[in-house]
Amino acid sequence: MLQRIGAVIGAVQVLTIAALQVVAWLRKRRQGPVNFPRTEPDDFATAEGTAAIFMYGGDLYADMLAAIRAAEHSIYFETFIWKGDKLGQEFKDAFIEAAARGVEVYVVWDRFANLVVDPDFYRFPDSVHARQHPIYLRWPRGWRLGKLARNHRKVLVVDGETAWVGGYNIGSLYVNDWRDTHARLSGPIAADLADAFVDYWNAIGGPRQPLLAEPIGRAWHTSARVVRNVPAYASYPIRGMYLEAIDRASQRIWLTHAYLIPDQDLLEALLKAARRGVDVRVIIPAESNHIEADWLSRGFYRQLLEAGVRLFLYQEAMVHAKTATIDGQWATIGTANLDRLSLVGNYEINVEFIDPAVAQRMETIFSTDLTNCRELTLDEWQSRPLMAKWSEAVLRPLRPLL
Repeated sequence: MLQRIGAVIGAVQVLTIAALQVVAWLRKRRQGPVNFPRTEPDDFATAEGTAAIFMYGGDLYADMLAAIRAAEHSIYFETFIWKGDKLGQEFKDAFIEAAARGVEVYVVWDRFANLVVDPDFYRFPDSVHARQHPIYLRWPRGWRLGKLARNHRKVLVVDGETAWVGGYNIGSLYVNDWRDTHARLSGPIAADLADAFVDYWNAIGGPRQPLLAEPIGRAWHTSARVVRNVPAYASYPIRGMYLEAIDRASQRIWLTHAYLIPDQDLLEALLKAARRGVDVRVIIPAESNHIEADWLSRGFYRQLLEAGVRLFLYQEAMVHAKTATIDGQWATIGTANLDRLSLVGNYEINVEFIDPAVAQRMETIFSTDLTNCRELTLDEWQSRPLMAKWSEAVLRPLRPLL
């Protein structure tokens, strides 16, 4: 009897997901031109260096390509998705040209995330040190779940002095159509991001690939620090970073996330913050690129809204950012979503800032994004159709998988 019940539930879940996929396909066919508000990525001073924050792909890619073309010594590049389209080819050509003029170029991409890309696109001359993150990691010895983890990081470091990190993958789709957040950083944090790349490169190994020397003379006391998840060692500090920051909040917590599927501890932290009077606001996509994630996220809306958390649905574009700013003092920009795949699954990297200049700039960006949002109210949510409530209940058991 239990087996039959389980089979029925599984079948209903599969049918529900299939129906959602049809809805997503029809939605993409109807999608028109994308336009959203943004602020210019002008440089500003941080506690130990400078920063620029990008919220438009076209601006970011132009900035990154200019730096790659001007590189003199080294380029470290790591991405999750690297599409073999016009923009992807532009990055590839820039890396090959840099290597031809004597720059040491190291590039990494995730194999599983790019299975749909022609493998020939990832063929490089020997002058470029190219490596894919494998579907199954041979390192370290012995079986552990972390060997199947994806490399979801997006990092570029040029000449060890300037670094880029954030949510943008590489592809023409992201030039105009996606709202994401990336930062360009100089100062001690650039060496720390270089070190994160070097540690990863040296750890995963590979035939005929050289080991990299670790950066030396890194600073001890800085207002920004790199926080990285390393599944091979079951190390997931980004989750703890969020919990600690949320717990300290006394005024406001403003989050922008592509997928809001928190575990119980993160959910409770947000609920407690709202109940103690903190202004908790979350920007999420009205419609994301993964419709299943949208529906799984909806299962948390009632609890959040009842506790006083304000939810804002981003309109007419996919918001893919993974950012937060708290009390005008703390902020984070990185690659980790608020879901289990990011927080206890993938290789991820975030930069944590305890720096009013960065936190307040992120507040400005959040306010800009709010102009393109519709607030979801508790009354509206409670009056949603019965079929929607039923679908959410059917998919709820899948939450631990995302």
